[in-house]
Amino acid sequence: MKNFRLEITTPAGVRFSDEAVQLSVRAVDGELAVMAGHIPLVTALRDGECRVYLPDGSVKKAKCGGGLLFVENDKTRLLSSTFEFI
Repeated sequence: MKNFRLEITTPAGVRFSDEAVQLSVRAVDGELAVMAGHIPLVTALRDGECRVYLPDGSVKKAKCGGGLLFVENDKTRLLSSTFEFI
């Protein structure tokens, strides 16, 4: 699968900045998955679980405290009030 650049930031600083294969989040209107080549998108996020799928096949789960998701070309930015890997 193709990779894309993922940056996850909170007011406390950068929580993740690397390549990813997929990002799954809870948007205001339901579960959303982002992969390389996704159409440009801006959406609000709800509190919930977030999953970052890495190129090595591993999955990092996290608690996301809402926020905004920006998808553009091959870069995705998640801005959240809180984000903790579990």
